[in-house]
Amino acid sequence: MEINDYIRIIKQRGWLIVLLTVLTAVTTFGISSIQTPVYVSNLTLLVNPSRTDFGQAQAAKVLLRGYESWMRSSLRAGQVIDILNLDMTPGELLGKMSVSSDDSRFIINVQIEDTNGDVANDIARVWGDLLILRQNDINAALRKEDRIFIEFIDDPVYGLDRPRVKINTAAGAVFGALLGVVVVFLLEWLESGVVRRSQDVEKYLDIPVIGSIPGNN
Repeated sequence: MEINDYIRIIKQRGWLIVLLTVLTAVTTFGISSIQTPVYVSNLTLLVNPSRTDFGQAQAAKVLLRGYESWMRSSLRAGQVIDILNLDMTPGELLGKMSVSSDDSRFIINVQIEDTNGDVANDIARVWGDLLILRQNDINAALRKEDRIFIEFIDDPVYGLDRPRVKINTAAGAVFGALLGVVVVFLLEWLESGVVRRSQDVEKYLDIPVIGSIPGNN
């Protein structure tokens, strides 16, 4: 195809690309706008050994995995539910919770998702408090130099996780534009055998046009 063909296609069918772009963007925006917002609260806990020697540091790193398993428990979820008087089962609450650790920085990260950001913060805070209380009970039986402390680096903070209306709308617009291009070139392919101009005769039959019959006005 020559540049003139592309210009002709854009002039004749460009409106299809614009229409599909607008339709998919508006549809995506509408669907995203009516979805129930889901928020995620992030809590970061610092695991702080009393000593900074290699042995104590290694012990703290090993304990991080144990802390994860202890927190990711239906018993712990049940305690959180009882403290906050939540209307859900431990299994449902565990489905909203994730926990991970980073042994290079001695931190534990807890994430809670909920349709209410403040509730998500409360759940994360209580879950962190339970771990701190447990470690304090363990420390009570240890010498001071062998103790490991856990503390909040900051209060839990929630943010919107989904839907991301702007991103979804932009993605919908891009998809609509691509779909429009496909539809336009599909229509062109279906009509590729239709002769409209003298240039088409020369192109498809490879013979020169020496005359034409004028159309009726």
